[in-house]
Amino acid sequence: MKNFKDKVAVITGGASGLGREFANTGAKLGMKLVLADVQQDTLDQAKAELEADGAEVLAMLCDVRKGEQVQALADATMARFGAVHLVFNNAGVGSGGLIWENTEADWEWVLGVNVWGVVHGVRIFTKLMLECAKSDPQFEGHIVNTASMAGLLNAPTMGVYNVSKHAVVSLSETLYHDLQLVEAPIGASVLCPYFVPTGISHSHRNRPEDVKMTAGPTASQMAAQAMTVKAVESGKVSAADVARITFDAIRDGQFYIYSHPQALGNVAERMDEIVHMKNPGDPYKAAPHIRDMLRAKMKG
Repeated sequence: MKNFKDKVAVITGGASGLGREFANTGAKLGMKLVLADVQQDTLDQAKAELEADGAEVLAMLCDVRKGEQVQALADATMARFGAVHLVFNNAGVGSGGLIWENTEADWEWVLGVNVWGVVHGVRIFTKLMLECAKSDPQFEGHIVNTASMAGLLNAPTMGVYNVSKHAVVSLSETLYHDLQLVEAPIGASVLCPYFVPTGISHSHRNRPEDVKMTAGPTASQMAAQAMTVKAVESGKVSAADVARITFDAIRDGQFYIYSHPQALGNVAERMDEIVHMKNPGDPYKAAPHIRDMLRAKMKG
């Protein structure tokens, strides 16, 4: 996808964090924007600010866990703009702690947003984009699924999140191959950010009632939360930086998108362990003090 002007971009989790920066970048490129989010106040604010800068914006409340709500988003997009060219399946949440301490509700919430949200986005919008391409010989499309470096690595106390993001990487790679197989005019990318200052470390603020925590957090969950907040908020690569990198990758037809390519050494080590049937290596080899801090926090 080379040309963005007057094209339509759909962004889930579009009111804040990476999603909002995708919207800002799209607006500067002259795109028409569809923002989906579960937080009404930030959604209203994003819409007002983008429209004040001259962008055409459709903003909708949408819980991406629910297929019918993602379908309603697609229907509203077509009714307003008549086409879809660029889709960011970006909405995401996180939950930490020792993996056996995560509740059924934790799993349902994180997999619901991080996996089912992408599943619904891919199954609904890909077919819609293929239909758009039939009526437009010049059609160019692209789908970006937001995973994480946690989709390529498996840090302790991040089990539910790791599982969800590994699924997104697998889904995205398969999507890429399937689109290539049918020679579709639609590209695909998977975005794997590392620690970038966004609202992901506070995603529990929007946790729905049907998957709410039924008991107080465990020591490991509190420790994981504290460590995640510190790591995310100290990140030097901004969400705006990631948006710029992502749009450059879309333009170049690049599949894997990284905010911190220097972290890929850890991925290479993991792949070597898999290929040579080694046990998983020490994730704290380069920073044993982090393991010590985490253990100390879990002991209270």
